[in-house]
Amino acid sequence: MKKLWHAWNRLSLVKQICIGLVVGIILAIAIPTVAKPFILLGTLFVGALKAVAPVLVFFLVMAAIAQHKSGHKTNMKSILVLYLLGTFLAGFIAVIASFMFPVSLTLVTGTEDLSPPGGVAEVLKTLLTSIVDNPVSAIYNANYIGILAWALLLGLALKGAPDTTKTMISNVSEAVTKIVTWVIKFAPFGIMGLVIEAITTNGLGALLDYGKLLAVLLGCMLFVALVVNPIMVYICIRQNPYPLVFTCLKESGITGFFTRSSAANIPVNMRLCEKLGLNKDTYSVSIPLGGTINMAGAAVTISVLTLAAVHTLDVPVDFPTAFILSVLSAVCACGASGVAGGSLLLIPLACSLFGISNDIAMQVVGVGFIIGVLQDSCETALNSSTDALFTAAAEFRERRKRGEKIEIKAS
Repeated sequence: MKKLWHAWNRLSLVKQICIGLVVGIILAIAIPTVAKPFILLGTLFVGALKAVAPVLVFFLVMAAIAQHKSGHKTNMKSILVLYLLGTFLAGFIAVIASFMFPVSLTLVTGTEDLSPPGGVAEVLKTLLTSIVDNPVSAIYNANYIGILAWALLLGLALKGAPDTTKTMISNVSEAVTKIVTWVIKFAPFGIMGLVIEAITTNGLGALLDYGKLLAVLLGCMLFVALVVNPIMVYICIRQNPYPLVFTCLKESGITGFFTRSSAANIPVNMRLCEKLGLNKDTYSVSIPLGGTINMAGAAVTISVLTLAAVHTLDVPVDFPTAFILSVLSAVCACGASGVAGGSLLLIPLACSLFGISNDIAMQVVGVGFIIGVLQDSCETALNSSTDALFTAAAEFRERRKRGEKIEIKAS
């Protein structure tokens, strides 16, 4: 057993996760009754990530701002541009794909208890009111906009504090980071449990009826991940972008796929940025912010499902309206919560652009929940891996301008 444990520890985390993934699939298919108790491992893993993420973000950002020296670049402007442009382009590509491959739906019911926002103004109002949330409430409810606001304010207020106070905050930040590394070590077992839950609870049979819809959705997400994002990264770093793209997909996308929560994947992205050798002052702010506003996958979901409803009802659409949908889906995506299925409740808002009633739109949301086992997993993998990708691209762009050599340190 000792030799086996040492051999296991010598494997990289990605290889360990792949082993957990394979074992989970075999157990769920071959002996589902024996496998079901292992679902608890997945629940505990996601719960631990969600529990530690708000505390990690709060102390990391506060420590980074408090110790930030004036004149030190953080690349946040470039990262924000990449986030917003990437989200818009994803929505625009989804609109084009939906016209090239129109999909009609068999609408379902069972979404009566869900209450979507009433309009863009309501989404933006929710984002703004989140900023002034009580700090304890923000951490308790994982309200990352509120957490960032309070961490920034406290960090600024503590800039003039004695060095001993700053050291204490930094020590707490490092302690929470250490806890994150402990949690992530259990990722292979957690993902094994999540795979077993996905197969034994949802099954894959229900997805077959929506094969064409899934093909358009996942095709758009793959195109964004493997074509659009690499082009944006290449413009930044002016060298082969794929080593960085595949590193982010492998190290962040895999866990994002199974946790189905951008918020839960924040600690994973923080660890990836550290492995890439990025500036802590930058990624401690950009990663939690990306988990809130960098939502390319959500923009794809909103655009594709909205236009599926349009095609189902034979609603005529001209190009200017389709372009407006791209912008609207990007804005809505920025307001999507970083939890499983967070983007689906924004579909009625987009449907209202075409005069589609809320009753019909909520049936489309129901379709979204049926295919969510794949759609939401891929959406989160794209969203979360792109947070780390664009953070790295912005920093490597500045290094390139200074004439420094760019190295991808993560394996």
